Amino acid sequence: MQGTVDGFTYGAVTPVVAFLMACLGSALGLRCTTRSLRHERSWKPGWLALGALSIGSGIWTMHFIAMIGFSVEEAPISYDKLTTVASLAVAIVMVGIGVFIVGYRGATTAALLSAGVITGLGVAAMHYLGMAGMELQGHLEYNVTTVTLSIVIAVVAATAALWAAVSVHGFLASLGASLVMGIAVTGMHYVGMLAISVHLQEDAGTVSGSSPTSLLFPMLLGPAVFLVLSGVVVMFDPLLVLGEGDWNQPATAGGAPAGATTAGARIPAQPGRQHDISPSEPRNWPH
Repeated sequence: MQGTVDGFTYGAVTPVVAFLMACLGSALGLRCTTRSLRHERSWKPGWLALGALSIGSGIWTMHFIAMIGFSVEEAPISYDKLTTVASLAVAIVMVGIGVFIVGYRGATTAALLSAGVITGLGVAAMHYLGMAGMELQGHLEYNVTTVTLSIVIAVVAATAALWAAVSVHGFLASLGASLVMGIAVTGMHYVGMLAISVHLQEDAGTVSGSSPTSLLFPMLLGPAVFLVLSGVVVMFDPLLVLGEGDWNQPATAGGAPAGATTAGARIPAQPGRQHDISPSEPRNWPH
């Protein structure tokens, strides 16, 4: 028997929240990756790892928030905990591989293409592994053409995001790139859901496990808290927020760079002053 599938049980609430989580994870991940590339004194492995965790957690959270709105009218849905957690691990590891390739190989065509393919396949693998963890009285079938289209969208979105991480300097431009990635990743999810048809088994037993709300809400709490904490890290690091293109502004009439208010900031060279000014050194500017 064919099941009646509804991907928008709660209307526009789940897709909108899912999109916002994808954008948040993408924005944090892109800024962390940019931070590791633009500033030589950065602890590169740490920033790249934080970027991979942010993007992977954002994508995974987006997927399962969207899945809260997925239902089959004739059958209850449950999720296998181990498979659900494994899908999060796959997302973080695969995104991490792509981010580290770009972080250490730079913006070469070969690096971007290989990293984009790996990251995009990781996003798709997370999606379909998460779907494999779904338990109901029946089985899922997929349209091969639609599945292929969803994978292509994931690879293109991942490649574009990694290109933005190594090419986009300003905060607003990076914000725009994260919005584009959020649209692409969320679009990939719903294109993938279009490929699904559910065939129910009338003689199947009761599905064991937790309900979507009782399982997914607690599991989503951890990645959501992590994204908030990552956002706090970004807020307290002006170089991460502004990026190199906005931080190194031309000097103002007073001789200090526009926007550079932190102690120890580099001051443009003045006659007879060829060194950096420390926080304790008196500033005797020429009249």
